Parts: sequence; C-alpha cells; structure tokens
Amino acid sequence: MNRSYVFAAAAVTIFSLGSTLSFAAKKGDIDEDVATTLSDFNGLNTSNAGLRKQAAGVLVFPHITKGGVGVAGEFGEGALQVNGKTVGYYSIGGASIGLTLGAAKRSEIIMFMTPDALDKFTNSDGWSMGADAGVTVVSAKATADYDTLTHKTPILAFAFGEKGLMGDLSVEGSKITKIKD
Repeated sequence: MNRSYVFAAAAVTIFSLGSTLSFAAKKGDIDEDVATTLSDFNGLNTSNAGLRKQAAGVLVFPHITKGGVGVAGEFGEGALQVNGKTVGYYSIGGASIGLTLGAAKRSEIIMFMTPDALDKFTNSDGWSMGADAGVTVVSAKATADYDTLTHKTPILAFAFGEKGLMGDLSVEGSKITKIKD
C-alpha cells in the first residue's frame, strides 16, 4: 500500500475524531439517544430490564464510531444513569495502530453492579476499560443466567447494534472521560 495513502487516511481519521470532539452533542440529544438505546437493549433479551434495575449505575453510549486505515480511532458520547436518572455525561475514545481497515458503529452499555464499582468509576479522572477494572463483556442477546454473572463481576459491558465493517469491535482499551459542563 502506498505510504502517502496510509498517512492521508490516518490524518483524515484523526481530523474526523477531532472535529467530532469539537462539536459535542447537546445534552438533550444525548438523553433522547440514551432512551432509545435502552429501549432497544430491553428488546434484545427479556432479562435486560431486570438486570438494569439491579445495577448501581448504567453508562450508555448510544453511538460509538470507530474507523481508520492503519491508524484507527473511536469516539462516542453518552450518559451515566443512577436509579433511572442522568447524573453525568461522558465521552469514550480510543486510538490504535496496526492492521486496521474499515468503519463501524455500535451501541455500548456498561453496568456497574456494585456501589463500590460505581464509586471507583465516578471518582476516576479518565477510566479505561480493561486497565482500571475487570469488565465482563456479555452478548446483549445472551440467554445466560444474569444472576450468576452479577455475583461474579462488578462490571458488565454490552456492545450491540454493530453496523459497518471493522476488524476490531472490542470494548477494551477505550478511555472514558466525564464531559465538563
């Protein structure tokens, strides 16, 4: 592959992420997207709504976009809900270098199943999935016994609604940061 093409694609990816960051979505738009995403999530498995009620906090990212050629980046915005009420807004982002080609979007829900896990998240200044805590990734359509999962791990992550073609749709390595007012 031509080196100038790779560098141009990397620059476009980085510029796109930077421009997305500078035009952060309004809170009302995020709230609407969060409500729709939670409704979609509940429709995937009859146990999902009950699992959400058990969680100390639920972090919802309705749209995470990831893309690149060689150099990849991802970005999304969402909200943290406690007892069904929004208590803060967050962004998720990440970058990687390697054999990456494509673009994709997904929704992601992170459930903090214990008050301690939620406190560690809210008191951190930038939290990385996989690095800062053990996160169990669960298929949103799974028919697994959620009671067993909630006793084994304090944090559950669900990625669903993938659209597009991308070699890597993992949730680990992403950094989550509170959006300052």
